[in-house]
Amino acid sequence: MTRSFRRASLAAACALPLALTLSTGTAEAKTPYVKPFMGWSSWSVESSSHPDYGTRWLNEGNIKNAADALSSKLASSGYKNLNIDAGWNFDYDWNFHTDANGIPNADKDRFPSGMASLSDYVHGKGLKLGLYGAAGLEREVYDKNAPILGTDCHAQDIAVKPLTPTNKWGGSWKIDYSNPCAQDYIDSIVARYASWNVDFIKIDGVTKDNVEDIKAWSTAIDHSGRKMWLSASAWPVDLEAGDGLRPHANGVRVDTDIECYCETTSTWTSSVDDRWSDLPKWLPKLSAPSYFGDLDSMPINNNSGSGLQDGINDTERQSVMTFWSMASSPLYVGGDIYFLDDKAKAILTNPEVIAVDQAAVLPKQLRSGDTQVWTKNIGKDTYLAVYNLGSSATDISVNFKDLDLHGPQRLRDVVARENLGSFKGSWTAPSVPAHGSRLIKLS
Repeated sequence: MTRSFRRASLAAACALPLALTLSTGTAEAKTPYVKPFMGWSSWSVESSSHPDYGTRWLNEGNIKNAADALSSKLASSGYKNLNIDAGWNFDYDWNFHTDANGIPNADKDRFPSGMASLSDYVHGKGLKLGLYGAAGLEREVYDKNAPILGTDCHAQDIAVKPLTPTNKWGGSWKIDYSNPCAQDYIDSIVARYASWNVDFIKIDGVTKDNVEDIKAWSTAIDHSGRKMWLSASAWPVDLEAGDGLRPHANGVRVDTDIECYCETTSTWTSSVDDRWSDLPKWLPKLSAPSYFGDLDSMPINNNSGSGLQDGINDTERQSVMTFWSMASSPLYVGGDIYFLDDKAKAILTNPEVIAVDQAAVLPKQLRSGDTQVWTKNIGKDTYLAVYNLGSSATDISVNFKDLDLHGPQRLRDVVARENLGSFKGSWTAPSVPAHGSRLIKLS
């Protein structure tokens, strides 16, 4: 059986829409994106030890509520991706399962209507749908030796021998991609996702040994004919994998989980503040606008009323939004978006801050330590962000020559959306509060 016949069989078996055609792109191809995605992810809710949340929260009713909230509260500002994280094909006892061919399928107790129906609901709200998976061959698929669609192969044929654990937690078996059926297996999964109109795939647990997995998922997306964002994720992805992933992934997780795995979404020290020291290590590996550094979800959701609380204050929330935007990281909200409060909405929907993110330009760190200074150029304008990572308020001064700027500069506070006037030589951000920030446009 030839490779082309196998691919045709996969498309037919997964009932792809007729409008979708198989691409002739190379293995190096990946879906092109020119700006980071925006949306919401379920994991912050699932990770919480709050009695009303945790992994059992993930079900059809709650995801539909999240879709309703995302659509009505944030979608008009660009937040369109609704990404379902781990658990969608796990039962309530956290047992992973797939169909007879080893293709992940929605748990019937969590999602009784099925993923195709849920996708229709999400897309009907004007949103996009994302799903989660892990690097390597799931042990459940290997144990039942699932037949691979459109081939004469079975799952055990594509595992490296002797069996070798892979991914960040060693939960899967390493795949032997020298066997053509290995690519056919990943193709079969992505073809099924394409039949559900999935727009985003997160592959978790990525180490330096999983570059070939991400390459295979990228190739499968190319073969499916559907545009999908591919995220290489871990807590964080191995820095040594950064260069190898660049041709294949659209985004790469550059830091540990934002979640504190406690009764709130996060806390400043567990682990929001890690981002300021960890992003600089990754900047040489990134290449906007085609390979974005993913800082994980933003704990900007709810500090009042019912439901899961963010665990950081409003000053810290704004610093998160500013830092993520300066990094041109994907902007996606963590927490129970059903309870989104007014202050969170105001922070998340500021169009001038969003524009800094969506310009898809990487920043430079000019000063490290407790009073950090970052900058980036967007067109003819220079953007300056200062951060006070210390425990008390302080002034932060910046010389324009350090920004390669000469002559008087007109300054605008992007967060406050107010013009500050003209300054010559330098500018000082007065009394920046602990964990606070300022975002300034110079022109």
